[in-house]
Amino acid sequence: MREGLIPSALGTAVTAAGVALRVKDMKKNGMNKREVYPLISAGIIGFGLAHMILGGIDLYEHRF
Repeated sequence: MREGLIPSALGTAVTAAGVALRVKDMKKNGMNKREVYPLISAGIIGFGLAHMILGGIDLYEHRF
């Protein structure tokens, strides 16, 4: 298996979960910034994006 594929897949799944949580929160409460729940979902999205970027870098470096 290619190195970097697992972090990329994990990042995609985590980002999708974070976006799903964020959409659910926005439909329910609107954009209330005083609650902790929107911060948690934004952190999950950031964590997933970081994994996608790092996995992509690994895939690019080990391409040759």
